[in-house]
Amino acid sequence: MSVGLEHYLILSAIIFSIGLYGALSKRNAIVILMSIELMLNAVNIAMVAFSRYIVPLALTGQVFAIFIMVVAAAEVAVGLAIIISIYRHRETIDVTKIDLLKW
Repeated sequence: MSVGLEHYLILSAIIFSIGLYGALSKRNAIVILMSIELMLNAVNIAMVAFSRYIVPLALTGQVFAIFIMVVAAAEVAVGLAIIISIYRHRETIDVTKIDLLKW
């Protein structure tokens, strides 16, 4: 039995579901950022799998995966800087207690 496209897509769906659950259910901002990273990695798996099995000679999926990794790295840098700044001012990273935009 060889590993086919369906196996990669099932793995991608499972990882994406775990990330979605973490992003929607957790209150810790760092855990939410890690869950978003899981979702982006699941998309990377799906992109590379589609590229490999649908158009094996073109590297479009790999190029998109690298682009997503660059965007994810920038997102982590900016998100972590924002979380550190909020923690310094509010001394919490609980997203339900962060109400900076309220009057």
